[in-house]
Amino acid sequence: MNYVPNTDYDRSVMLSRIGVTSVDDLFNDLPAQVRHPTLGIPEPLSEIELTRLMSELAHDNGGTHEYALFLGAGAYNHFVPSIVRHIIGRSEFYTSYTPYQAEVSQGTLQSIFEFQTLVCQLMDMDVANASMYDGASAAAEAALLAHHATRRSKVLVAPTVHPDYLAVIRTYCTELGLTVDGRCDFDGCLNTGRVDPSIFSKAIAADTACVVIQHPNFFGCLEDVESLARAAHEAGALLIMIVDPISLGILKPPGTYSADVAVAEGQSLGNTLNFGGPYLGLFAAKQQFLRLVPGRIAGQAYDSEGRRGFVLTLQAREQHIRREKATSNICTNEALNALAALVYLSSMGRQGLRRVAEICLQKSHYAADRIASLRQYELVYPHPFFKEFVIRCPRSVAEVNRYLLEHKVIGGYDLGRFDPVLADCALFCVTEMNTKDEIDTLVQLLGELK
Repeated sequence: MNYVPNTDYDRSVMLSRIGVTSVDDLFNDLPAQVRHPTLGIPEPLSEIELTRLMSELAHDNGGTHEYALFLGAGAYNHFVPSIVRHIIGRSEFYTSYTPYQAEVSQGTLQSIFEFQTLVCQLMDMDVANASMYDGASAAAEAALLAHHATRRSKVLVAPTVHPDYLAVIRTYCTELGLTVDGRCDFDGCLNTGRVDPSIFSKAIAADTACVVIQHPNFFGCLEDVESLARAAHEAGALLIMIVDPISLGILKPPGTYSADVAVAEGQSLGNTLNFGGPYLGLFAAKQQFLRLVPGRIAGQAYDSEGRRGFVLTLQAREQHIRREKATSNICTNEALNALAALVYLSSMGRQGLRRVAEICLQKSHYAADRIASLRQYELVYPHPFFKEFVIRCPRSVAEVNRYLLEHKVIGGYDLGRFDPVLADCALFCVTEMNTKDEIDTLVQLLGELK
């Protein structure tokens, strides 16, 4: 937005209108000694100087176009078609925050309705809401839904779920008196990279409201979802699946496994990395849980003359109904980010999404094979994976990443932050954005570290 200053005449008119003679009169209630503190800021700059300074400061922030990026762990560097920015940059979408008088905003409601439709198709689920804040909050809200639906008090989280997701689930649930168990067979999962259904199923008790699994999981491995789903449902618990939406181009959707709730981080669908946000959470469920779904749901209706229109069908949040009846305190949806996901999915289509997933699969396996062929490097988990894999390094991951960064390469996620047992292990991610030359450069640099 361009800066438009007020003229002396403009200021005099405004001051006269509010009944004061000068700007200083506006601060009469403040003690004189605090009105003009010494701030210690630099001398003022001209517009040219200020623009140059801000450009120099911005240049210190490296962008993904300057680095070969192999870091994932929940935020992913995928290609964003130009049509996405073109659509979401339109003023009617870009400037609106949330439609409190929703039915007036027919364009916004239609985009939400179509977004929900595509999420249902992507997940193979019955209903979807207008999005959540992010994937982690969506997973936590899914746990609360399971508690309301089953009247049970235990949330069993697979230890291969992203640790940040587990932390958010605990934050949501603990103060409500729910028990969150996230360490069942923890050491075994660190050794194998995925959940052993025969061991994990023994932790599902009569008071277990839901089983939360991630597929592909935090380590990139594919879980035995069918066995885990069977164990959950036989015990009367709900199955909550956390998925990578890009992986659904080639992997079975949650609905195929009879998941009760499916959630995901939607950032990879047309949203850039953005220093970590804002993102959007995808949330879909079976029809029977419709009235327990948090947030808002847009629907389609017809007037007395048969004309189609869009309405907010359900708003099960405390802004609209009594707090004790609300299923969530989520106050809005990430509408602009959801619109970006809608445009991305619409423009890519089924074949486009499948092709992106295939490229991620092929490139990541090429990278894993090349790195594992180096002396003193090891592919830790032998299970099938989609686009992320764990490598054991001959030196600390921090040292490896520092060396890579010196050569304009951002390395993998240091799993030592997750558990000391994995202190020498890095979680690498490869997407369609990584070229063969970048992968070969990564392998060469890793090989130079003896």
